[in-house]
Formats: sequence, structure tokens, C-alpha cells
Amino acid sequence: MGVITFHFDFPSPIPQAKMFKAAILDADNLLPKVLPQAVKSVEVLEGDGGPGTIKLMTFAEGNPYKTAKHKVEVLDKENFTYCYSIIEGEMLGTTFEKITHEVKINALPLGGSMLKCTDSYFTAEEINTWKEKVSAMYEAIEDYLLANPDAY
Repeated sequence: MGVITFHFDFPSPIPQAKMFKAAILDADNLLPKVLPQAVKSVEVLEGDGGPGTIKLMTFAEGNPYKTAKHKVEVLDKENFTYCYSIIEGEMLGTTFEKITHEVKINALPLGGSMLKCTDSYFTAEEINTWKEKVSAMYEAIEDYLLANPDAY
């Protein structure tokens, strides 16, 4: 099996720094609030949030998965870049060794931001489902920030 990588962009009216702070730096707290039907909790198992940190995401009841263990690969606050790998959990099954998600948040010239995402898998079967879930996560964060303009 080889790695299959795909890219997608998610434009947002939310400014670059605000989106990075919410979607990346505070995601552990924000995801259970904006996606309670999907994410029950995120806890740091080891590390300080930077590269090498291991996190455990617990999914809400009714989801096909119970948990996913993430490893932070890159956290670059100056360049608004983040990368993590799912290294354990039911979603890997026997098909995937890991799933890696990279995001770079760029400022747009007229305001807002562009999230440039790259996901890498060892098979193509789950790609569209994963892309939809990642897009839904950023949409939920965007909706929250639009509804709460003073947050962050």
C-alpha cells in the first residue's frame, strides 16, 4: 500500500489569527462545544501541546468510533501551521497505519482566511468521508466565531 494524499481549501471570513487560535490552539476545548454530537472530549495524555504531544479524543455516543489517539507533529504559531497524526483508534482499523492532517491558515488580501489542508492515508476508501468531517469541523468553528464575535 502507498500513501494517498489529497488537498482541499476551506475559505472563511474569520481572520487568520483568530481562526488559528480557535481551530488549533483551543480546539481541545472548542470541539466538544461546537460538535457535541461528534466529540465528547479531548485530553492531553502527555506533552505540552507542542510537537510530540499525545492527545486522546473521545467521540460522542452513537459514533462508529470510540476514541482516536493523536500525535502533534508540527505546531508553528508564527506561520499558522499545524499537523497531527491519528496513531491509534478504531478509525484506523486494519487498513491504516496512520492518518495525517496538516493545515496552514493563510490571510486573504480582502480579509478572512484560507485553510489549506492536506490529508494523507494508506488507502482511498475513507477519503471523502474524512474530508466531509474535517470540513464540518471548520464550519462549526466558523459558525461559533461568527455567532460570538468577541470570542478570541
